Amino acid sequence: MPLSFAHMVDSRREWQPTDRGPDLVIRRLIIAIEYAIVASLLIVASVVLVRALVTFLSHWGAFPQSVVAAIDSILVVIILLDLAHTVFGNLRSFIFPVRPFLVIGILAGIRDILSESAHLTLSNSLTQTDFKDTLLSLGVGVGVVLVLILGLLILRFSGSNPDGESY
Repeated sequence: MPLSFAHMVDSRREWQPTDRGPDLVIRRLIIAIEYAIVASLLIVASVVLVRALVTFLSHWGAFPQSVVAAIDSILVVIILLDLAHTVFGNLRSFIFPVRPFLVIGILAGIRDILSESAHLTLSNSLTQTDFKDTLLSLGVGVGVVLVLILGLLILRFSGSNPDGESY
């Protein structure tokens, strides 16, 4: 029996707003809040990007650390933009997308793996406990990324693709 996510997807017809007073007010309030969330995510992403560039350009003496911090910040910006895109997409089609959240989780996991790897590489001296904690964090990050990739593969091969988007 093939795996199906059809029960998780509602058609647009089922979500048509009613023209009754309280329902319409609540629906418009939810839409306004979702737009505020998208705007907030875009503002935060812009601030993080500007601060990352300013910090990177002003700290030439600590070049390896500033490169790692800049890459980390840029990955945060990518994650924030992906979240904003997902929320905005939800506004346009009343379908709860699973795939973008898996991708966001994979990006966040990769960001953590890169941060921990840089921490191992750039640290002058690590105690035995710090070293073990960093390796454990790396292992957990790799495990999370692998599980999310498995989820993405299951979603792809399940045949569920309501938007016609590529995986």
